[in-house]
Amino acid sequence: MLTLYTANTPNGQKATIALRELGLEHELLHVNLNAGEQHRPPFSEMSPNHKIPLLVDDGQPIFESGAILIHLADRAGRLLPASGAARSEVLQWLFLQMASIGPMLGQLWYFRHAGGTPNEGALERYGREVRRLYGVFEERLAGREWLAGDGYSIADIAAFPWLRSYGELGLPISDYPAVMAWLARIEARPAVQRGLVDAVPPAQAVRAA
Repeated sequence: MLTLYTANTPNGQKATIALRELGLEHELLHVNLNAGEQHRPPFSEMSPNHKIPLLVDDGQPIFESGAILIHLADRAGRLLPASGAARSEVLQWLFLQMASIGPMLGQLWYFRHAGGTPNEGALERYGREVRRLYGVFEERLAGREWLAGDGYSIADIAAFPWLRSYGELGLPISDYPAVMAWLARIEARPAVQRGLVDAVPPAQAVRAA
């Protein structure tokens, strides 16, 4: 039995999309971050860093979204090559998202929307780095459909929810046509659409409808 604890954030969306893409049966539990549920048992006892998402597979808690994606892909035997150079390539792009895309885009979002008094130095620093990272992905995706290997993989799933936030970051996506086309390809996938909906708490989904 798989149980996913998640919330409607880019990292939470990665896990719900992966579960839908892989067709794995699971129970979905939403964590109310604003209410601090991530800091209270039982969640806090399973997730040392008190962050979502958290996957429980037959009683084994697995934290960190990248580790969850690898675990799910290996479990299903899809979206991540089993070995060799192809697996390494997917993992390199997955870890680039974990190490750079998430932290840098997250910081820019914070200073644009939640940091109180505008901090021009932080906005300039993180804005410059975010534009550089979009450029890295633009160069990678020019002339190819997916980030790694010969097909869609967990590397694409990991980067997609973050890079689709360009509007909230004040980034003109038209400057990155290959990234824009890649985002459209992923967003058109039925499993991705269902995974994005899954990340929304039921009460909010009802209100949105």
